[in-house]
Amino acid sequence: MSVDVANETTEAIDLEPLRRLASHVMAEMKVHPEAELAVLFVDEEAMTKLHVEWMDEPGPTDVLSFPMDELRPGDDEKPSDPGLLGDVVICPTIAAQQAITARHSTDDEIRWLLTHGILHLLGFDHAAPAEERIMFALQRQLVDSFAETERS
Repeated sequence: MSVDVANETTEAIDLEPLRRLASHVMAEMKVHPEAELAVLFVDEEAMTKLHVEWMDEPGPTDVLSFPMDELRPGDDEKPSDPGLLGDVVICPTIAAQQAITARHSTDDEIRWLLTHGILHLLGFDHAAPAEERIMFALQRQLVDSFAETERS
């Protein structure tokens, strides 16, 4: 899997563990080994521009996902099709604010947002309560299983 991670902010972000997390999520979701993902960290100004342009919403947001080839999760018998999964854009200053409210670290919040963004690229949503339960349970499972592999 190709996972490109870039930081266009002045925030100190350890990108390598996030690249590993993205690869883990994609592998767990049976995304084709030749699929490509880009992860970008931007400041609030850049995120605001994206949020307004693509979502018609004011101000910055925490994470945006831009699907490319509309890949969907595979299964044990057959992975997803190869292709461009898409882009996940995260604003670390918004993540830091949310981490305070959630009472966990900014690193934890960024891991949640990255996993959340990848799930959106794979077609998951949380508009309806049932969808939200499924997506957030899967998000927790993926972040927890990654943490377990990192401890090993």
